[in-house]
Amino acid sequence: MLVLGRSHVEALLDMDALIDALAPAMADLSAGHASAPDRVAALVREREGFLAAMPGFVPSAGVLMSKLVSLFPHNAGTRLPTHQALIVVFDPDTGEPVALLDGTVITAARTAACSALSVRLLAREDAAVLAILGTGVQARSHARAICRVRPVRQIRVAGRDPAKAAALAEELSSVLEAEVRAASGYADALDGADIAAATTHALHPVIRRPWLTPGVHITSVGYNPAGREVDDATVAEALVCVESRRAALAPFPAGSNDLLVPIRDGLITAEHVHAELGELVAGSRPGRTSPDQITLYKSVGVAVQDAAAAALVVAAARDQSIGEEIALG
Repeated sequence: MLVLGRSHVEALLDMDALIDALAPAMADLSAGHASAPDRVAALVREREGFLAAMPGFVPSAGVLMSKLVSLFPHNAGTRLPTHQALIVVFDPDTGEPVALLDGTVITAARTAACSALSVRLLAREDAAVLAILGTGVQARSHARAICRVRPVRQIRVAGRDPAKAAALAEELSSVLEAEVRAASGYADALDGADIAAATTHALHPVIRRPWLTPGVHITSVGYNPAGREVDDATVAEALVCVESRRAALAPFPAGSNDLLVPIRDGLITAEHVHAELGELVAGSRPGRTSPDQITLYKSVGVAVQDAAAAALVVAAARDQSIGEEIALG
């Protein structure tokens, strides 16, 4: 079995290749070719956390794998990330386990890459101002990924802690060509933004309709079991897209409060979800229909994303003879 640690995965995973690989993987999921059953989770209620199992099979990528991922929101602001994971890859012909990978890097990268895919599919072609809401791992990943698919010239960073927002803005300035500044708050960051990436653990919405500019594309990937990132007015007005209707609308804790709460309250119905990303990729559902339309991609994460990323990493490791081989028997 090939074992790849975090530093290996970081070195091997190419973001441009991942964004491209996610398009057919999402199309496979929407067409029913891929297998990604509902995740199962063991809850740790006293920490508001959980450990989830996410198996997936993507025939077009020739990959069968399962991810074990923990989500502990109270890790935010500590030395530990909120999401930590391991991925095991199996031979799709025999079921033999062939690789064990750090999944924490892959979780961060594939989440941002799929947001970037949504930007490629839904944001205006000339989108140049990006608002990053949050200051953690996903904020960093999203800034890097989204700049690869649109001509971003300005990035505004906002978070609960102004010092962390300033530090992240300085960090991003050193690695990205865009002008980066810390915003005074979420409303300031969103004022005039063409793309907004919400990557928080917010209890209360950080995306609010009065703060949005016409034509903005929103990506929302944050999770808090007791909170939301996007307000009702934005959800009700936006063209809403998801990875998977089944996953996004699944009961707590798997689904999205941003969609489940307004459905529960009768503000929208499940049919308000316009499309899955795979349907946009395949052309079976239309995307943006006007420059002023607000579009929203709400992510909860699906296993085919991890499968696509794992396949790229394992292939690169084999090609470059990277990693450690161990015998299980």
